[in-house]
Amino acid sequence: MSLRDDAAEIQDELVALRRELHQIPEMGLDLPRTQERVLAALEPLPLEISTGKALSSVTAVLRGGRPGPAVLLRGDMDALPIVEGTGVDFTSRHPGLMHACGHDLHTAGLVGAARLLAARRNELAGDVVFMFQPGEEGFDGAAHMISEGVLAAAGRPVEAAYGLHVFASILDRGVFSSRPGPLMAGSAGLFVKVVGAGGHGSRPHTTLDPVPVACEMVTALQTMVARRFDAFEPVVLTVGTFHAGTRRNVIPDEAYFEATVRTFDESVTEQIGEHAVRLCEQLAAAHGLRAEVRYEAEYPVTVNDPAEHEFAATTVREVFGADRFADLRNPVTGSEDFSRVLGRVPGAYLFLGACTTDDPETAPGNHSPRATYDDSVLADGAALLAELAARRLTSATEVLATGTTAGR
Repeated sequence: MSLRDDAAEIQDELVALRRELHQIPEMGLDLPRTQERVLAALEPLPLEISTGKALSSVTAVLRGGRPGPAVLLRGDMDALPIVEGTGVDFTSRHPGLMHACGHDLHTAGLVGAARLLAARRNELAGDVVFMFQPGEEGFDGAAHMISEGVLAAAGRPVEAAYGLHVFASILDRGVFSSRPGPLMAGSAGLFVKVVGAGGHGSRPHTTLDPVPVACEMVTALQTMVARRFDAFEPVVLTVGTFHAGTRRNVIPDEAYFEATVRTFDESVTEQIGEHAVRLCEQLAAAHGLRAEVRYEAEYPVTVNDPAEHEFAATTVREVFGADRFADLRNPVTGSEDFSRVLGRVPGAYLFLGACTTDDPETAPGNHSPRATYDDSVLADGAALLAELAARRLTSATEVLATGTTAGR
């Protein structure tokens, strides 16, 4: 039987695990119940397992039956601070938390890949590192796991790394997609506090009102993007929070807002920081106020190695059929800390459509409180991860034996 056939045999068990995880979402770097459930699922397998020191990560190493290199497969495990509104019968039991980005599918799928490969360990020419990662949603869990040694968990550096992310919308159900080069944006955060002097709303001339100045900054930042950067250099700057005041007739002392920045070039990320900080500081000064501005780089651009992307795309087409892979024309403006791994190790990140309707363009997307995911994609997701690892190990062994790149 093929890995795909084997995956179909455990589909129901993967669905059960995913739905159990969906009911116990946890956020950030500390995911004790999720970690406990993953450890229980992996316990019967012949794996060398370690857990994180600074976070609730799980690293598992499968030793192949023959010598060879090491490859890494990753699944993120954390949830989001969202009140679930799906109405499914396995809805979140943790108030205010929801697996709205599909990480419960990623975790169950990676457990499935571990089961599939463990059953064929004697055929593997090398080792597989399974990276169960907390804290993808803004906590940089990948950086923490890298600092704790996940890339060398097999006793030597991994030679390739692969990951998979489900989409609740955009892609048709069961379709894999990716692209070579930049796949997902790098991100940065802009944090601005405008400091003035408050007073009575009926006497604004006796105050230094921070609200209109902060509003002017929000508008000016959008103009800055359009006028300071090439139209062919994608830049997104979105102000997501704005806070000021307590009553309609009170001018506050301060106004505060935060923005997210997305680019596909690290030099552009730096330039936006320089321009945005200066703009906000000088706008405040022009009105006689003061701005405290902080700009922080977050996740780097997620970049697929071209050869590894082609290897992954070819694997999808051979295992599932040509119609199951769609070339992604443009990068995605979301960000991902798997970029940390791909910045050190050649590899590929792919997307998998898990839309529960036949119209992915109108379905609620990832991070929506109404986002739902079709469990039917779990077996194929697990099978692809397993295939990538097994084929990559075989390919690397052939290169060592023949000195050619046959198979890749």
